[in-house]
Amino acid sequence: QVQLMESGGGSVQSGGSLRLSCAVSGYTYSRYSMGWFRQAPGKGREGVAAINSYGRSAYANSVKGRFTISQDNTKKTLYLQMNSLKPEDTATYYCAADEGVASWWPPLREGAYNYWGQGTPVTVSS
Repeated sequence: QVQLMESGGGSVQSGGSLRLSCAVSGYTYSRYSMGWFRQAPGKGREGVAAINSYGRSAYANSVKGRFTISQDNTKKTLYLQMNSLKPEDTATYYCAADEGVASWWPPLREGAYNYWGQGTPVTVSS
C-alpha cells in the first residue's frame, strides 16, 4: 500500500524559509513523477512543483526561483525547499505520486497523480 506523509509545515514571516518533506512508503515504480500541490482556503488545488525519475523538474510560474523540489531516493523522501515566502504562499501543501507513468516533463496537473498525502499547513504572515 502506497503511503505519502508530509511534514515540515508551520508558520513563518514573509521572506522566511521552510523545507517540506514527504516520506514515501510502499511505492515500487522505478519510473515515476512526484509533485507538490497546494490548496489555499476557498481555492482549488494547484500544482507547485514536480520531478520525475529522469531528474527533470517543473515549477509553477508563481514559485519559480523561490522553491526547489528535490528527492533522496535512498531515504525515499521528496522535499520542497521554499525560500522568500510570501503571504500568498499560505496554503495546505500536499505531495503526490503517479502510477509509474514518468512523463517526459513531470506534470503539474492534479489529475496526473494517483496517490496523495494528508497535507501539511503553511502560514506566511506579513
